[in-house]
Amino acid sequence: MNSNKSKTIVKVLGNFLLALFFLYLFLLGINLFGASLKGFGTNFARLLIETTNNPFIGLFIGILSTTIIQSSSVTTSLTVGFVAAGTLTVSNAIPIIMGANIGTTITNIIASMGHFSVEKEFKRAFPASIVHDIFNILSVAVLLPLELSFHPIQRISGFFTDLLLGKGGITFESPLDLVIGPVSNRIMGIMGKHYILSCVFSFALVILAIIFLVKVLRKASAGRFEALIDQYLFRNALTAGLLGLGLTAFVQSSSVVTSLAVPLAGAGMISIQQVYPYTLGSNLGTTITTILASLVTGNVNAIRVALCHTIFNALGIAIWYPLRKVPIGLAKKIGTLSGRKRFLAFIYILVIFILIPGLFIFIFRR
Repeated sequence: MNSNKSKTIVKVLGNFLLALFFLYLFLLGINLFGASLKGFGTNFARLLIETTNNPFIGLFIGILSTTIIQSSSVTTSLTVGFVAAGTLTVSNAIPIIMGANIGTTITNIIASMGHFSVEKEFKRAFPASIVHDIFNILSVAVLLPLELSFHPIQRISGFFTDLLLGKGGITFESPLDLVIGPVSNRIMGIMGKHYILSCVFSFALVILAIIFLVKVLRKASAGRFEALIDQYLFRNALTAGLLGLGLTAFVQSSSVVTSLAVPLAGAGMISIQQVYPYTLGSNLGTTITTILASLVTGNVNAIRVALCHTIFNALGIAIWYPLRKVPIGLAKKIGTLSGRKRFLAFIYILVIFILIPGLFIFIFRR
């Protein structure tokens, strides 16, 4: 009896360590992918952001630049920097930040590709990955016209900026950087400026890590892990939202935090209804870093832009959480269609994140 109990404990511990290992590889792959894309496009994003004065161009620049460098934090930080330097106005910065919110969600879709070979799993994973960008697209569709006409985001941010003036900035280092940063930096150092190679390597690492992580979780859980997630972490909308907010504020990467939910959805451990509030919480959490950074600058307009990001997300939640059936329903319909014809997932990525932004930037700039 004791022998069987000992074997069970060893087996559970082994599976737990294996799950941690594949989770680490997944996070490392996401980190490497972002670093590779930043190597491609940071200068390009800087040039795009600095030269815009049209709100619609700003929106699509935010989408395209964040898609290319895969970091909304970099896009918003560049935007805040240009506002602080006086080369970009607050009103022109707001559409860029709205676009950045959309562009950063492509990481979730990449995470869903780990389920591409299994139709049943992909039908669950893909909707869970795109509900984030559908929420952001719907928020922009409502709030951008309102902002251009009545400037509610600017007005609210001005009020809170007055409250925050004189407050000192707080710095915080992400524990994720402490654990993954040294390995990621070492690999990027070995690969040098071969960014295409590092993109391919990191993409493959993400896919393989997800495949093996899901297998280990299924094997190890026997229903126990699902119960932990369902009864505690994603028990209701409030706990899921607070989990997303807290993890993102702690890790300082909404892409990583929201991507973590995708394999769980693909494995059938959580539903898209549980992923949605978790995603909204993460959307709020990602703005905390920008606010802290802006407080360090002490620049009034920089603080206003950072607060605009938070206010945009908060207003989006106020609109689209009560109407959650709309983004969730759209994500399910697109997911069902893409599950049957999986090549449509790649068309979705190409159209939403590359073709439409690129085309509109080209047209409006002529």
